[in-house]
Amino acid sequence: MASAKSAPHPLLLLDETETEFVLRLVLASGSLKELAARYGVSYPTIRGRLDKLIAKLQRIEAGRAAEPMGELLATLLERGELTVGAAQAIRKLHRDQAPERIQK
Repeated sequence: MASAKSAPHPLLLLDETETEFVLRLVLASGSLKELAARYGVSYPTIRGRLDKLIAKLQRIEAGRAAEPMGELLATLLERGELTVGAAQAIRKLHRDQAPERIQK
């Protein structure tokens, strides 16, 4: 049983568009191909939206702030301006070049 002070469920922190996306994904039995057809967009666009949503939920669960590079890449993927492979390569390079985080 959750206490009165517990944080809201991560899904309750999504905006209306994100919640609708989750609903449509579940109703499509998790098929990104079917979801892309329903939205009238490409598979990479749907994959990008899902990746962005996953990253947001992971941040919520971990209590971390948004990662600007990840947000930018996800947005470019969603718009179809970047391929998944290119986004992954850019993200890897960015992480490899970023200074190490200070350990607490």
